[in-house]
Amino acid sequence: MATYFVRPRLLLLLLTLSAVRVLGAGLGINYGQLADDLPTPSRVSVMLQSLNVSRLKLYDANPKVLLAFSNSNVEFIVGIGNEYLQDMADPVKAQNWVQQNLQPYLAQTKITCISVGNEVFMSNDTQSWSNLLPAMKMLYKTLVNLGLDKQVIVTTAHPYTIIGNSYPPSSGTFRQDIIEYMHAILDFHSQTKSPFLINAYPFFAYKDSPNQISLEYVLFQPNQGMTDPNTNLHYDNMLYAQVDAVYSAIKAVGHTDIEVKISETGWPSKGDPSEVGSTLQNAELYHSNLLKRIQKKEGTPAKPSVPIDIYVFALFNENLKTGPTSERNYGLFYPNGTPVYNIGLQSNVPGIIYSSASNIKAPSTFFSLVIFVIAYLIHA
Repeated sequence: MATYFVRPRLLLLLLTLSAVRVLGAGLGINYGQLADDLPTPSRVSVMLQSLNVSRLKLYDANPKVLLAFSNSNVEFIVGIGNEYLQDMADPVKAQNWVQQNLQPYLAQTKITCISVGNEVFMSNDTQSWSNLLPAMKMLYKTLVNLGLDKQVIVTTAHPYTIIGNSYPPSSGTFRQDIIEYMHAILDFHSQTKSPFLINAYPFFAYKDSPNQISLEYVLFQPNQGMTDPNTNLHYDNMLYAQVDAVYSAIKAVGHTDIEVKISETGWPSKGDPSEVGSTLQNAELYHSNLLKRIQKKEGTPAKPSVPIDIYVFALFNENLKTGPTSERNYGLFYPNGTPVYNIGLQSNVPGIIYSSASNIKAPSTFFSLVIFVIAYLIHA
């Protein structure tokens, strides 16, 4: 009987491939597309599947993206823009949206959630505030009528500014001007068993008060942390404190049965001079340390048995985003598919080589390595 063994160099290569794919497991990423230089969705699909990224959040229901990820293991949150909230409260328009933007793709693409609107309470548009819940309810009713409610849930993503008081975490409360809306939205979540999504950015807190907030505390670096005087729970990072403040705010209005998930968090690699802390080094530290926490599947101090569910913002730098420089520099990747910095996830898998001029794609490094392994085995 022949004896087979793996040569040391090949073993190292195989271990590297395995490690990179394990790092991507469980990672959620926001796939924004406000740019004119991004690779095609099909290229992104190859790239992310090679990294084993399992969850993506869109801000629309882009059919090209949904088709590109057909028969993959990637789960999607699709979005509906704030401008459509009033329409979605109409039963006919809500059903048309689901039948045109959701149903055609469900057999091949794993769409598990609709996020209705985005950060609606960030603006002062009280009409949008009023339209949000009716839109959520009508879309949920439409899913029920079509027999899709067990497959797709309905929620919305909130800005962290919905929290009026966040310190200490056990004293978290919602802003008083939106408390009536929060009551009704939380009742909906409780009834439909859907999660409460929050966009939490410790970067903003540090940027606004760099002399009062420890950089190590917001970057998950070793630090003294803080202890909640009411619960004696210790926090070694701001993100978890923010999440527990949201749990406290939810509890304060009578609910303990709703899970909080982070629909956005991130750190910009570049910013304006006034945007303190917006450096490549800090972005690398924030995301690499956050990825380590995700891999541990740990909960927050107040919810230690509930692994925190996180979507990082964002997949690419987006050059058409308005606002300060930081807005265009939250990406983990440049549009050509190379990493902005090394967080361990993509150190050996830079993704794709993309040329807008030639429109030619080279295979991802992961698949190049697979080809190399096969060739190595053949010629060994």
